[in-house]
Amino acid sequence: MPFYAYKGRNSGGELMQGVLEAADENAVANQLMGTGVTPVSITVTRATKVAGQGDSEGWIAKLTEKKPTSIDVQLFSRQLYTLLKSGVPIMKGLAGLQESAINKAFGRVIADLRESLDAGRELSAAMTKHPAVFDNFYLSMVRVGEMTGRLDEVMLRLFDHLEFEREMKNRVKSATRYPTFVIIAMVLAMIVVNVFVIPQFVKVFESFKAELPLMTRILIASSRFTIDYWYMLTAAALGGFFGFKAWTKTPDGLLKWDRYKLKFPIAGKIIHKATMARFARSFALSSRSGVPIVHALTVVSQTVDNAHLSKRIEVMRDNVERGDSILRTSVAAGIFTPIVLQMIAVGEESGSLDDLMDEIAAMYEREVDYELKTLSAQIEPIMITFLGAMVLVLALGIFLPIWNLGKAAMH
Repeated sequence: MPFYAYKGRNSGGELMQGVLEAADENAVANQLMGTGVTPVSITVTRATKVAGQGDSEGWIAKLTEKKPTSIDVQLFSRQLYTLLKSGVPIMKGLAGLQESAINKAFGRVIADLRESLDAGRELSAAMTKHPAVFDNFYLSMVRVGEMTGRLDEVMLRLFDHLEFEREMKNRVKSATRYPTFVIIAMVLAMIVVNVFVIPQFVKVFESFKAELPLMTRILIASSRFTIDYWYMLTAAALGGFFGFKAWTKTPDGLLKWDRYKLKFPIAGKIIHKATMARFARSFALSSRSGVPIVHALTVVSQTVDNAHLSKRIEVMRDNVERGDSILRTSVAAGIFTPIVLQMIAVGEESGSLDDLMDEIAAMYEREVDYELKTLSAQIEPIMITFLGAMVLVLALGIFLPIWNLGKAAMH
């Protein structure tokens, strides 16, 4: 789209000028009027920068520019709720958010939303042009807010929803940071021992020309294999990693992997409870916003980040669409605990399923929080056992022959 240089005056009579990217002059005039600026002149320009961008920005700055994050979307939801609640027109509110955007990339997203709204599109339709910024659940909820005329309330609930998701991700990262560090340290230690330590002991053992124990011969063989075929091991590791990534991108592979993740000894139950907490919170948000149950289940199934559980929710939706009750479909899905099923039954009978779903989400969140707090305590025995086994193997393989050779030399 072309760029237009404009001059205008605001409500106080002050001269305003700048550059805007738009489809035509009328679109520029509408944007300016939406921000409270009366245009005086609008001319086509060859400028390559939109308003709000500095002259010093070049291609290097664009390459290193920070992409929009979930925090940007969360703050945008909260700010837009405040503006709409205060009665500010949406075009004027988006103009203010664009000017105050700290992230330049997200500022351009808001500018594109303004252009789409100015062209007559709905906000949800404008957001579909940015799938990397606004996910399916966000788009569906915005669409519901537009249909019901309660976009401000939906924006506030989306802010709370994004805050909950961010907290969950931060808890998982903090809980897995220590085990990940220990595993990386152990792998590096094994590589150093195989490549640098064991070859030095081999020279000592060969000088005595004595028969070595079985464990020592195994360690020497593994060390030689690592040194001689390190490129094959590296290629196999990279091939396995990228092959696994490609497999999980296929529908069948993703479904099998997500089903297998739920069976992990310690992490499986945490993943299941965290996913179900997200399901319950999203379902309560959709139901409270006036979305029909069938449509709510469709929307929520797209937000669950587990293909297996998403498929089970879709089966629930199909059964509800046939006329079954929520309780019966939840029992058939086999993904809820008996306590949760009892709460669903009470909520369905009393007509307050959205409130009960909020309580279910809170219950799952408390359980996930407890599991994450005790995750390190659960993993430590496994780490200590594995580390002890590695030390035992090294002790038997390196120090036992030295002990035998020492006794032979004394005799």
